[in-house]
Amino acid sequence: MAELPEDVQTTAERLTRLARDAVDSNEAEAYRERRESSLSEHGYTARYREADDTLILYPVEWIDDDGTVVLDRIDDTDRAVELSLSGTGEEDEWAAIEEHNSQLVATVEETAGEDHAANARAFADFMGNHYVRRVETAGTRELREFLTEYYPRNSWPTAAQKTKVRESLELLFEAAGEPFPGVTRTSR
Repeated sequence: MAELPEDVQTTAERLTRLARDAVDSNEAEAYRERRESSLSEHGYTARYREADDTLILYPVEWIDDDGTVVLDRIDDTDRAVELSLSGTGEEDEWAAIEEHNSQLVATVEETAGEDHAANARAFADFMGNHYVRRVETAGTRELREFLTEYYPRNSWPTAAQKTKVRESLELLFEAAGEPFPGVTRTSR
Protein backbone atom coordinates (compact mmCIF):
# COMPACT_ATOMS: atom_id res chain seq x y z
CA MET A 1 0.00 0.00 0.00
CA ALA A 2 1.18 3.54 -0.77
CA GLU A 3 2.71 5.70 1.92
CA LEU A 4 0.51 8.41 3.45
CA PRO A 5 1.25 11.63 1.49
CA GLU A 6 3.09 14.36 3.41
CA ASP A 7 0.43 16.98 2.69
CA VAL A 8 -2.21 14.71 4.23
CA GLN A 9 0.01 14.23 7.29
CA THR A 10 0.49 18.02 7.59
CA THR A 11 -3.25 18.62 7.31
CA ALA A 12 -3.98 15.95 9.94
CA GLU A 13 -1.40 17.53 12.25
CA ARG A 14 -2.87 21.00 11.78
CA LEU A 15 -6.46 19.87 12.32
CA THR A 16 -5.41 17.96 15.45
CA ARG A 17 -3.77 21.09 16.88
CA LEU A 18 -6.88 23.11 16.09
CA ALA A 19 -9.10 20.49 17.75
CA ARG A 20 -6.80 20.28 20.77
CA ASP A 21 -6.78 24.07 21.19
CA ALA A 22 -10.45 24.76 20.41
CA VAL A 23 -12.51 26.30 23.20
CA ASP A 24 -15.83 25.14 21.79
CA SER A 25 -16.41 21.36 21.82
CA ASN A 26 -18.44 21.56 18.59
CA GLU A 27 -15.55 23.33 16.86
CA ALA A 28 -13.12 20.69 18.14
CA GLU A 29 -15.36 17.90 16.87
CA ALA A 30 -15.64 19.58 13.45
CA TYR A 31 -11.83 19.67 13.17
CA ARG A 32 -11.58 15.99 14.15
CA GLU A 33 -14.24 15.07 11.58
CA ARG A 34 -12.36 16.96 8.84
CA ARG A 35 -9.16 15.15 9.85
CA GLU A 36 -10.84 11.74 9.75
CA SER A 37 -12.43 12.49 6.39
CA SER A 38 -9.08 13.48 4.90
CA LEU A 39 -7.32 10.43 6.32
CA SER A 40 -10.06 7.97 5.35
CA GLU A 41 -9.57 8.89 1.68
CA HIS A 42 -6.15 7.24 2.05
CA GLY A 43 -7.24 4.34 4.26
CA TYR A 44 -5.87 5.84 7.49
CA THR A 45 -7.21 6.91 10.86
CA ALA A 46 -5.81 8.92 13.76
CA ARG A 47 -5.33 8.71 17.48
CA TYR A 48 -4.09 11.52 19.71
CA ARG A 49 -1.85 10.45 22.59
CA GLU A 50 -2.26 13.22 25.15
CA ALA A 51 0.45 11.93 27.49
CA ASP A 52 3.24 13.01 25.12
CA ASP A 53 1.26 15.29 22.76
CA THR A 54 1.63 12.93 19.79
CA LEU A 55 -0.60 12.25 16.82
CA ILE A 56 -0.49 8.67 15.50
CA LEU A 57 -1.75 7.90 11.99
CA TYR A 58 -2.19 4.28 10.94
CA PRO A 59 -4.08 2.13 8.42
CA VAL A 60 -7.75 1.48 9.22
CA GLU A 61 -7.25 -2.16 8.33
CA TRP A 62 -5.35 -2.55 11.62
CA ILE A 63 -8.53 -1.70 13.57
CA ASP A 64 -11.40 -4.02 14.46
CA ASP A 65 -15.06 -3.00 14.65
CA ASP A 66 -14.83 -1.70 18.23
CA GLY A 67 -11.85 0.57 17.44
CA THR A 68 -9.13 -1.64 18.93
CA VAL A 69 -5.83 -2.19 17.13
CA VAL A 70 -5.44 -5.88 16.26
CA LEU A 71 -1.75 -6.77 16.47
CA ASP A 72 -2.09 -9.67 13.98
CA ARG A 73 -3.24 -7.19 11.32
CA ILE A 74 -0.09 -5.06 11.52
CA ASP A 75 1.95 -6.06 8.50
CA ASP A 76 4.58 -3.29 8.52
CA THR A 77 4.96 -0.89 11.45
CA ASP A 78 6.68 1.62 9.13
CA ARG A 79 3.25 2.36 7.64
CA ALA A 80 2.26 4.12 10.88
CA VAL A 81 3.21 7.76 11.31
CA GLU A 82 3.91 9.45 14.65
CA LEU A 83 3.92 13.25 14.73
CA SER A 84 4.98 15.13 17.82
CA LEU A 85 2.73 18.15 18.27
CA SER A 86 5.26 19.76 20.60
CA GLY A 87 8.25 19.80 18.23
CA THR A 88 11.56 18.09 18.97
CA GLY A 89 13.94 21.01 18.70
CA GLU A 90 16.45 19.00 16.67
CA GLU A 91 18.76 21.19 14.56
CA ASP A 92 17.99 19.47 11.22
CA GLU A 93 14.29 19.77 11.87
CA TRP A 94 14.65 23.45 12.77
CA ALA A 95 16.63 24.18 9.58
CA ALA A 96 13.97 22.52 7.40
CA ILE A 97 11.20 24.40 9.18
CA GLU A 98 13.08 27.71 8.87
CA GLU A 99 13.56 27.16 5.13
CA HIS A 100 9.87 26.36 4.67
CA ASN A 101 8.71 29.33 6.75
CA SER A 102 11.14 31.69 4.98
CA GLN A 103 9.76 30.68 1.60
CA LEU A 104 6.27 31.58 2.78
CA VAL A 105 7.50 34.94 4.11
CA ALA A 106 9.10 35.62 0.70
CA THR A 107 5.78 34.85 -0.98
CA VAL A 108 4.01 37.32 1.30
CA GLU A 109 6.62 39.97 0.51
CA GLU A 110 6.26 39.41 -3.25
CA THR A 111 2.48 39.64 -3.15
CA ALA A 112 1.83 42.17 -0.37
CA GLY A 113 4.96 44.20 0.39
CA GLU A 114 7.43 44.88 3.17
CA ASP A 115 5.06 45.65 6.08
CA HIS A 116 3.20 42.38 5.63
CA ALA A 117 6.51 40.55 5.15
CA ALA A 118 7.88 41.99 8.42
CA ASN A 119 4.81 40.74 10.29
CA ALA A 120 5.02 37.36 8.55
CA ARG A 121 8.73 37.13 9.44
CA ALA A 122 7.97 37.88 13.09
CA PHE A 123 5.39 35.08 13.17
CA ALA A 124 7.76 32.70 11.35
CA ASP A 125 10.44 33.44 13.96
CA PHE A 126 7.93 32.88 16.76
CA MET A 127 6.76 29.52 15.39
CA GLY A 128 10.22 28.33 14.39
CA ASN A 129 12.10 29.37 17.48
CA HIS A 130 9.48 28.75 20.17
CA TYR A 131 7.65 25.74 18.77
CA VAL A 132 9.96 24.37 16.03
CA ARG A 133 6.94 24.18 13.75
CA ARG A 134 5.79 25.35 10.35
CA VAL A 135 3.73 28.53 10.51
CA GLU A 136 0.61 26.91 9.06
CA THR A 137 0.44 24.37 11.90
CA ALA A 138 -0.42 27.14 14.36
CA GLY A 139 -3.77 26.99 16.07
CA THR A 140 -5.73 29.63 17.92
CA ARG A 141 -3.59 29.21 21.05
CA GLU A 142 -0.33 30.01 19.23
CA LEU A 143 -1.89 32.85 17.25
CA ARG A 144 -3.30 34.41 20.40
CA GLU A 145 0.05 34.05 22.19
CA PHE A 146 1.82 35.67 19.25
CA LEU A 147 -0.61 38.59 18.97
CA THR A 148 -0.86 39.37 22.67
CA GLU A 149 2.58 38.44 24.01
CA TYR A 150 5.32 37.97 21.42
CA TYR A 151 4.40 40.54 18.77
CA PRO A 152 4.09 43.63 20.99
CA ARG A 153 7.17 42.74 23.07
CA ASN A 154 9.62 41.26 20.55
CA SER A 155 8.79 42.55 17.08
CA TRP A 156 9.09 46.33 17.46
CA PRO A 157 6.48 46.86 14.74
CA THR A 158 5.89 50.19 13.07
CA ALA A 159 2.46 51.79 13.29
CA ALA A 160 1.72 50.58 9.75
CA GLN A 161 2.75 47.03 10.61
CA LYS A 162 0.59 46.99 13.75
CA THR A 163 -2.53 47.90 11.77
CA LYS A 164 -1.84 45.12 9.26
CA VAL A 165 -0.74 42.24 11.49
CA ARG A 166 -3.91 40.15 11.26
CA GLU A 167 -4.07 40.58 7.50
CA SER A 168 -0.37 39.66 7.31
CA LEU A 169 -1.03 36.41 9.16
CA GLU A 170 -3.98 35.65 6.91
CA LEU A 171 -1.72 36.20 3.87
CA LEU A 172 0.89 33.88 5.39
CA PHE A 173 -1.65 31.10 5.88
CA GLU A 174 -2.95 31.72 2.36
CA ALA A 175 0.60 31.35 1.00
CA ALA A 176 0.79 28.00 2.81
CA GLY A 177 -2.56 26.93 1.33
CA GLU A 178 -4.24 26.63 4.72
CA PRO A 179 -7.30 28.38 6.18
CA PHE A 180 -6.66 30.94 8.89
CA PRO A 181 -8.03 29.90 12.31
CA GLY A 182 -10.36 32.48 13.84
CA VAL A 183 -8.62 34.61 16.48
CA THR A 184 -9.72 37.76 18.24
CA ARG A 185 -6.82 40.09 19.00
CA THR A 186 -6.55 41.51 22.49
CA SER A 187 -5.94 45.26 22.22
CA ARG A 188 -2.72 46.73 23.59
